[in-house]
Amino acid sequence: MWHHHDLYLHLFNIPFFNFNQYTIMSDTKYDSVLVGWADDPKYNDNNELISWSVRLKDNELKDMLDQYVTRRDEQGRGGNVYVTLFMSKNGKACARVFNPNSEAAKEKREQKAAQNAQVAQDDLPF
Repeated sequence: MWHHHDLYLHLFNIPFFNFNQYTIMSDTKYDSVLVGWADDPKYNDNNELISWSVRLKDNELKDMLDQYVTRRDEQGRGGNVYVTLFMSKNGKACARVFNPNSEAAKEKREQKAAQNAQVAQDDLPF
């Protein structure tokens, strides 16, 4: 079975880890986990970003489908896996996948539902 902490950043041999597995000395809750092998971005002659890639193995993709697919609603919307390519604070290329089951994601959904309920109440004519 694939574990996030078994992956290594392609160019720098830095171990990836699952934010939810470790105690971080912070109150920050994360809604994503680091994944894959991120290559450095490629730029054209004008120094404009032209491409960026992440490599995922078949077992990693299977785990993403098993763990990180968003729920489908009655209309069939959802069923997505969101992968984000980004630069770390150190300037290293990274990839992360949104974890809809994380505490941070659950809290964001609850906040959004509360805001939507308030808006619906504000639209009442009485």
